[in-house]
Amino acid sequence: MAAIVLTRNMQLAKHHGSGVVGVLCLRSYSAAAAPPEDGPRPLKTTNPAAMKRGTGGRSSFNGIVATVFGATGFVGRYVCNKLGKSGSQMILPYRGDDSDVIRLKVTGDLGQVLFHFYNLEDPKSIREAVKHSNVVINLVGRDFETKNFKFKDVHVNGAERIARIAREAGVERFIHLSSLNVEAHPKDLYVKGGSEWLKSKYEGELRVRDAFPNATIIRPADIYGSEDRFLRYYAHIWRRQFRSMPLWHKGEKTVKQPVYVSDVAQAIINAAKDPDSAGRIYQAVGPKRYQLSELVDWFHRLMRKDQKRWGYMRYDMRWDPSFLLKAKLNSWICPGTPIGGLHPARIEREAVTDKVLTGVPTLEDLGVTLTTMEQQVPWELRPYRAALYYDAELGEFETPSPPKTIEARDEMRLFA
Repeated sequence: MAAIVLTRNMQLAKHHGSGVVGVLCLRSYSAAAAPPEDGPRPLKTTNPAAMKRGTGGRSSFNGIVATVFGATGFVGRYVCNKLGKSGSQMILPYRGDDSDVIRLKVTGDLGQVLFHFYNLEDPKSIREAVKHSNVVINLVGRDFETKNFKFKDVHVNGAERIARIAREAGVERFIHLSSLNVEAHPKDLYVKGGSEWLKSKYEGELRVRDAFPNATIIRPADIYGSEDRFLRYYAHIWRRQFRSMPLWHKGEKTVKQPVYVSDVAQAIINAAKDPDSAGRIYQAVGPKRYQLSELVDWFHRLMRKDQKRWGYMRYDMRWDPSFLLKAKLNSWICPGTPIGGLHPARIEREAVTDKVLTGVPTLEDLGVTLTTMEQQVPWELRPYRAALYYDAELGEFETPSPPKTIEARDEMRLFA
């Protein structure tokens, strides 16, 4: 059966002398020969996740509608950028002023980044933020307690509330950012009873797994990168005593395995796309282990604040009560944001050695190629150099030697 279809909009031909007004051009063809893409594509569902479009870039839509709690934080900014780069639609809940979150508008294409005001203690606002999503990512956390939010309010009750509401809303994937070294009873070093931060993170994991059994949990070590709270913590003048650096046992009995923030963000994106990661725990650690003393010495060499030129030295924090008093006063005087991030809970946590459990997968199991500190840290610490604006001659300053890694046998000997 033939069908008559207009090949283009009706057009009037030019006037002819005969007075004919115009000719309508028609074309006939068999309906069976029409390509299927010419007709309207039937909608099987109104769920935006089923409406994939494009080749997977920032201007396409890959089918992921992700609600990212904690998007304005350090890790959140990297996660949002990678989500937008792969064509995901983002719903970004925020609290406080909208100027804190508006910069994330450019992480996705037009209409792909949506903002929603919420309160961590208001279930209704959380439900509104997750009801259209198939992926929910919880990055909410606090490094220190305030009068409004204690560790338990954020890491335990808040995380459980988000996970429970996400499950009730039918969310397919829930990814929760926890921490390495979490345990119910951490050993106390400086703060009596051990790190409350690590305790709350451990309890938060348990509550999240109860509320959302298939949740994916990421346990990162110290995370470094632009605007971090690891490199810049040790580079800050308030962390030092004049030109000396106090560390627990001079930093020689603490082993760290820091991880680059972009690697953590990529792992979260890969976990959201990998159904096999549901219900699993991943340890986010870097490729090398170092003594904290080696790292801090290397940071100061990179900043041209070494012992030879600047008078830098390390000493044992245990024999300096003035520094411990300084940390307490800092948290009392500036309870909202301690100067330099220095407070007792941070000192307690920095002295804990990173424990990587055997049999628990790492970021490499999520397909992430790890970045070494030697590749990234020199660029991150460049703005903190002594005499930053000094125009040095080529080769005037020798290249700082990299930090020494610690072998497994040496680490066992260290804690024997």
